[in-house]
Amino acid sequence: MSTVISPLAGKIAPASVLIDVAKLLAAYYELRPDPAVPEQRVAFGTSGHRGSSLERSFNEWHVLAISQAICEYRAGQGIDGPLFIGIDTHALSVPAFRSALEVLAANGVTTLIAAGGEYTPTPAISHAILVWNHERHSHLADGIVVTPSHNPPADGGFKYNPPNGGPADTGVTGWIEARANALMVAGLKQVRRMPFAQAERAATTSEHDFLDSYIADLGSVLNLDAVRDAGVHIGVDPLGGAGVHYWARIAERYRLKLDVVSEQVDPQFGFMTLDWDGRIRMDPSSVYAMQRLIGLKDRYDIAFACDTDHDRHGIVTPVAGLLPTNHYLSVAIDYLYRERTNWSPTAAVGKTVVSSAMIDRVTAKLGRSLYEVPVGFKWFVDGLIEGRLCFGGEESAGATFNRLDGSVWTTDKDGIVSALLAAEITARTGRDPGKHYVDLTQSFGEPATDRVEAPATPDQKKRLAKLSPQQVHSTQLAGEKIERVLDRAPGNDAPIGGIKVIAPSGWFAARPSGTEDIYKIYGESFRSQEHLRAILQEAQGIVDAALKPA
Repeated sequence: MSTVISPLAGKIAPASVLIDVAKLLAAYYELRPDPAVPEQRVAFGTSGHRGSSLERSFNEWHVLAISQAICEYRAGQGIDGPLFIGIDTHALSVPAFRSALEVLAANGVTTLIAAGGEYTPTPAISHAILVWNHERHSHLADGIVVTPSHNPPADGGFKYNPPNGGPADTGVTGWIEARANALMVAGLKQVRRMPFAQAERAATTSEHDFLDSYIADLGSVLNLDAVRDAGVHIGVDPLGGAGVHYWARIAERYRLKLDVVSEQVDPQFGFMTLDWDGRIRMDPSSVYAMQRLIGLKDRYDIAFACDTDHDRHGIVTPVAGLLPTNHYLSVAIDYLYRERTNWSPTAAVGKTVVSSAMIDRVTAKLGRSLYEVPVGFKWFVDGLIEGRLCFGGEESAGATFNRLDGSVWTTDKDGIVSALLAAEITARTGRDPGKHYVDLTQSFGEPATDRVEAPATPDQKKRLAKLSPQQVHSTQLAGEKIERVLDRAPGNDAPIGGIKVIAPSGWFAARPSGTEDIYKIYGESFRSQEHLRAILQEAQGIVDAALKPA
């Protein structure tokens, strides 16, 4: 297989891999991207524009241009309510925030920034937008999240959330991307800007207490009284991310037995153990990156972590250790659709095409419809707002679900409520999610799953994204007849940016990453590990052929 595990994987990051923060920040201001070079242009992936200042892919010019493009987009759409903006703890997030505010203020955009300079999780931005827009038909709010999510410390990210509160769809991001690149080509001459000190004092800039507003409303989406009354002992590792100061306040407000194991914020993220490729990556679904969290399994009834912008979750139980994402999503769906009696009886379950078929089986047993979409949380937004979905989840440890009364909570991933749900499940049932998953396997079978990741150039990623069913010439997959080959998602008929090949007891999907220069092959077998290896080996052959130069 192509995934090569670094000998440093799972070990504390040595000094040699830590970023030079001063150099990174200097490059943000000093290096100018060349819009004639594809890798240096503004490019929105599955969730915003991401890159590194050292590679001229996330620099001041990018942020100034994107911010101006967002201002023009808002004006063109008649969006004149407040814009909520928040940042995570990556080193490039603060300078990017400053650049953005300079443009927003110069354009006269009413901008709400975090009170006291607090970091702001992605779900708190989505929550703020939706609360403001509830029952409004004019002066709608939108938002910006300055984050590259779980990406390595050298990366920066910039994401726009329109009035629906979720990640902008491709129509919106396509317009912003094209306009931002045109602004860069023109030397930023049409970008309006004022000095940061002036922007910070502008009449259009004011503070918003994201932390208190979000935490005060958690009781509408979770049964935290049950968690308190059961005395569930919870361990939390914020991974030095945007929610680092949220957890103690949650514990205080809801009187939970919750320990925050570290509130350290370090832009180098030197406390992390290295991911599969020897890089620092705050991925709560990675057994290599989550060694510190896994070390909590025997100290707590349930333990969890969230990535840097707190839109992803990782769950650790005493028996299971780090619970694979697909396992937890399956348990969460089974629990929520049984226990949330005020949810619509017709609301479907949202999943991505690369998530486990265990979810399909659980959903069918619940008598619910399955809504299967491409990778990217934006595909769930409308369904969550309209109540056609009460849950949306993806294999990369991102999920959200509706309030207790069935109304929308967030339309972006929420690692905080997803993690706290594990404590609610434990409290209400007396058994942790790991034990519940064992019950599901006894009913539906025990799948073997794996994900292969390997480096890929931008050109290779483009070729992989264009894989079509016609390029799969085999009629069998690991000894079984191929039932379907998909390049469009069954739920919404949107292109999946790769292919999914399905047989009676197994499947694989291949697609390029939307956030890093890697590709991914997902595989699953309901027969055995040997069958899974055969599936992945045949999948690798198809991908290798696709990546060969023409």
